[in-house]
Amino acid sequence: MGSSIKSALFLAESRLADAARGDGNALYDLGISYQTGTAGVAIDLIEAHKWFNLAAVAGLEEAQDARSAVAGDMTAREIARAQAAARAWLGSVQQGTA
Repeated sequence: MGSSIKSALFLAESRLADAARGDGNALYDLGISYQTGTAGVAIDLIEAHKWFNLAAVAGLEEAQDARSAVAGDMTAREIARAQAAARAWLGSVQQGTA
């Protein structure tokens, strides 16, 4: 595995750990990663919307704008799946299993 891939995976894992602790910036960064396909992840608008939604709940205003931008490229069904995934993630964090 190349060092750039290892670095990207480490970044994604560290942001996930920070997100589990409620770090709004980490949540936002994960949204950006899934929106753009950076940090070792594939582009996934459902995941991007989920993370932006969680960051918005954490109080980041820029996440609200990013969530809206991503939603413009999604179907209503995809948005519903993203919202359900955000609720599930919040539930798992509250139970300590994120």
